Amino acid sequence: MMTRAVKISRSTLRALRRACAQAFAALSLVAAASLAFAPSALANCCTVKSGGSPNANAIHSLYDIIFYIAVLVFVAVAGILLYSVWSFRAHKHPVAAQIHGNTKLELGLTATATGIVVVLAAVTFIKLPSIINPPNSNAGAASVLSASLTAPTPPNGNKLTICVTGRQFIWRYTYGANCNKTAWARRLPYSYQQMEVPAGVTVDLVIQSNDVIHAWWIPALGGKVDAVPGFTTYTWFKALHSGHTYFGQCAQLCGRGHAFMTARVKVVTLAQYTAWLARLAQEIKQQNDQVTQLRQQLIQQGYLTSSGVF
Repeated sequence: MMTRAVKISRSTLRALRRACAQAFAALSLVAAASLAFAPSALANCCTVKSGGSPNANAIHSLYDIIFYIAVLVFVAVAGILLYSVWSFRAHKHPVAAQIHGNTKLELGLTATATGIVVVLAAVTFIKLPSIINPPNSNAGAASVLSASLTAPTPPNGNKLTICVTGRQFIWRYTYGANCNKTAWARRLPYSYQQMEVPAGVTVDLVIQSNDVIHAWWIPALGGKVDAVPGFTTYTWFKALHSGHTYFGQCAQLCGRGHAFMTARVKVVTLAQYTAWLARLAQEIKQQNDQVTQLRQQLIQQGYLTSSGVF
């Protein structure tokens, strides 16, 4: 009687384990299906963002090609592995067959791997020019453009130059040609955190840092570019549609406030951009005038000297 009771309890335990495994598998399947049919949840889950600029679109298409090839390779290797584990399991083949070499198989695998590398290299070199080289701005944008010899440069040399300066923990944007050299002398307009650009205009970004390494990255507008102290790096984008705001983040760990170093790019029409830039310059001038007046008052009252030092 004791032996039979133990057998029953063991069989019941096995049944419970089987039921739990089936329930877990069913719940996993339901969870996977709910994610698969939720477009917002899967938006850009496996691919990079795009749609905001031609270079971002080129990066997206190159990434997709490489990703799909990698998935095919993974599925093929995993399938062969699972087939081998099942077909040559120990109780079916207790003694492993000793096979020395297979020239055809080795040549086939080598040729396949070489072909994949050649395809990836060819696709990369085909896509690189559209990622690196900026296009011309749309017609009718000449009023905000400036010619410059610094890279990258559109074929006709006309572009909108904006200096992006990283500092702990905020981005500063200065608008105008040679903004990295003559910004203060020319009193160029500037803004913080949010950059404003006109749609259809090729924007050349001159990227620098005042303190530590930062990284400028708006995923929908192109690739990540480091801002390195003592160096100047460049990138470009061409916002395709007005009425959009694109969000990004500093992509290099730059200190305790790194998580709060966000970035935004607001895309407007050319007329809106021209009016906004003029208004921004006027507001900065008014604020500078107020500071100058306050300084003069403090000097007259004896709180400051003309050099600003007691």
